[in-house]
Amino acid sequence: MSRLVADTLIITWRNLKRIPRIPELAIFAILQSVMFVLLFAFVFGGAIPLPNGGSYREYLMPGIFAQTIVFAAATTAVGMRDDLNKGLLDRFRSLPMARPAVLIGRILADVIYNAGILVVLMISGYVVGWRVNTGPAELLTGIGLLLLFTLAMTAIGVWLGLVVPSVEVAQQVSFTVLFPITFISNVFVPPQSLPDFLQPVAEWNPVSTLTAATRDLWGNPNPYVGSGLPADQPAIVTIGWVIVIIAVFLPVGVRRYQRLSA
Repeated sequence: MSRLVADTLIITWRNLKRIPRIPELAIFAILQSVMFVLLFAFVFGGAIPLPNGGSYREYLMPGIFAQTIVFAAATTAVGMRDDLNKGLLDRFRSLPMARPAVLIGRILADVIYNAGILVVLMISGYVVGWRVNTGPAELLTGIGLLLLFTLAMTAIGVWLGLVVPSVEVAQQVSFTVLFPITFISNVFVPPQSLPDFLQPVAEWNPVSTLTAATRDLWGNPNPYVGSGLPADQPAIVTIGWVIVIIAVFLPVGVRRYQRLSA
């Protein structure tokens, strides 16, 4: 266990050192998220009424945070595939180090990376009118829930980066899957505005439960389709999703890594 921890910290630090050396990665990730904030807050915000009233910008920002976290899977997948193509993973496998450390180190580094992006997004949200209407404890709890969900999304990204054949395919597959997940949810529009057959999908969508949980914690507008577990306990449902996703994708990612040809 001590060896696993030590090796994981080394790999985590190795991945974090890439950020100042390639600042464009963080810059364009932040710009993309800020672009969504500006487009929906100023272009579409006035045309999307909330069922019970309230500020659309306060409604929007928790969804933007959740969307950014979901796209962490794409960042992780691209990074894993790039390391694999360059032969770095084969080199790691040839060294006397704990095998899971390479994957866990990537996950931890990407969680820290996305935490930094969240800070920038929260500042941007404050500028356009988003507010936390509760207290510091609720603010920190919501941030913790977002980072916990990041663990799940990066676990998916690790597995995806190991199974796709190239960086380009990793990008295409990630965005093809992730865009429908974020849009068939309560991120940008109230679930009541969706067709009837999509409302249950949006209600149980982990992106929706994460967004709803942070809205509840921060006192932001949060209209529901109806009563039910996702509406009554979105935080608990989100934690359940995190446990399921990690339990499924982390073991298969480790197994895939172990089967790579040397």
